[in-house]
Amino acid sequence: MRWTFGAAVTDMLSGYRVFSRRFVKSFPVLSGGFEIETELTVHALELDMPVAEIATPYYSRPDGSESKLSTWRDGFRILWTIAKLYRAERPLPFFGWIGLLVATLAIALAVPIVVTFLEQGVVPRFPTAILATGMMIVAVLSIACGLVLDTVTRGRREMKLLAYLAQPAPGLAGVGVRAGEGSRP
Repeated sequence: MRWTFGAAVTDMLSGYRVFSRRFVKSFPVLSGGFEIETELTVHALELDMPVAEIATPYYSRPDGSESKLSTWRDGFRILWTIAKLYRAERPLPFFGWIGLLVATLAIALAVPIVVTFLEQGVVPRFPTAILATGMMIVAVLSIACGLVLDTVTRGRREMKLLAYLAQPAPGLAGVGVRAGEGSRP
């Protein structure tokens, strides 16, 4: 999670969660089941909400009981959810890396063709030249999509933050504090 969303969360899949009313009202529930824990964590990290982890002891499962979890199936579901959230919350790096990879492959295909053209004045592998050109167009489009989606994501993130801030802060609910007023010593 640190390299994708910028925070060090050691265990986002176990333990209890305590939410403020502000958090609940601003959280868009998009999935159910095991993936929701990942979405809860990403939502909190994206809006720079306060997050704390409290270490809890782990005990072995009682004899005769079985886990409902499937290590591989549930693990792939979590990884798929993280990938989808990364695409949705960080579109510029996501599509930028795809564009960079495709552009690199296009250049690798085009270099021998350009060298041959400069030496002999002919294009011997015309389909490869078309493929390299098409791949470069796809790379540019991928980066352009990342730029556009990054702008959309910033606006969506701001709307979620406004929904979060529209709710009274914990501890201030019911207190007659108006905007612009604060307690003075």
